[in-house]
Amino acid sequence: MYKLLPPLLLLTAPAAGQTIYVTNERGSSVTVIDAKTLRPTATWTVGKRPRGVVLSRDGRHLYICASDDNSVQVVDRATGEVLHDLPSGENPETFALSPDGRLLFASNERDSTVTAIDVLKRAVAFQVVVGVEPEGMAVSPDGRFAVSTSETDHALHWIDIGTRALAGTTAVDERPRHAEFTADGRELWVSAEIGGTVQVVDPATRKVTDTIRFEVPGVAPEKVLPVGVRFTPDQRQVLVALGRADHVAIIDRASRKVTALVPVGRRVWHLAVTPDGKRAFAANGLSDSVSVIDIVNAKVVATIPAGRAPWGVAIAP
Repeated sequence: MYKLLPPLLLLTAPAAGQTIYVTNERGSSVTVIDAKTLRPTATWTVGKRPRGVVLSRDGRHLYICASDDNSVQVVDRATGEVLHDLPSGENPETFALSPDGRLLFASNERDSTVTAIDVLKRAVAFQVVVGVEPEGMAVSPDGRFAVSTSETDHALHWIDIGTRALAGTTAVDERPRHAEFTADGRELWVSAEIGGTVQVVDPATRKVTDTIRFEVPGVAPEKVLPVGVRFTPDQRQVLVALGRADHVAIIDRASRKVTALVPVGRRVWHLAVTPDGKRAFAANGLSDSVSVIDIVNAKVVATIPAGRAPWGVAIAP
């Protein structure tokens, strides 16, 4: 039996030296948050409808999907300045970075493709046609495969990075939104928004091995819409944003059991976990806020104002 805990608006011990970046989908901005004080320190203007956000491997830049500008923007973390745009294909929504930091794989929702961007050359390296409405992107830790989630086809599409070609597909539950590899590359966790599940896929066989379902007391099943998925650094726990259920689930990875449900803001989209594994920051799209979750105690310890419709979250040490 998992525990359901109430939200709190109090602070616990701070996380030193970390900065949180939150994309605001309707605000065309990024909210910058000091992880120690849990207060916003800046708001940066970026392109239209920013969603996906990821830190460059050297930690100097943020890559941001400016979906309605059909570009990926490179932002200087030191100044908040948009340095340049990368060609991304039409309507990039999310992306994943290769282990060496050279290739950025962006999902192009409107034209059913994945665009591989060479970030050093600032050019498209190649494109691969995938399923209808690709959204989530993941790259295997060994750098061999990129995986996109097709919302309409209810499938994963596996791209062989070496051959630059489609290598296979995996059927999953309805409307997959996010995919996340474990650090060792032996599991791929996929959220299915309409299916209301998270599924575990074996990359060796490309088959679903486990399906995890969620029951939130007092919440109608149709409001349980899993989207963002993140692992704690020790890989023992998995956090899942449950969308309109307004909760984040904490799962024990080994047993595949939900151990806690944490109430957060309205329409939680994505989240990120601090390097020490003690906290998670969750973007609440309809509350214009970020919930700070104490993972150990499974409770919200602060709520931070953000811009309009927070969507993506990245953490820099």
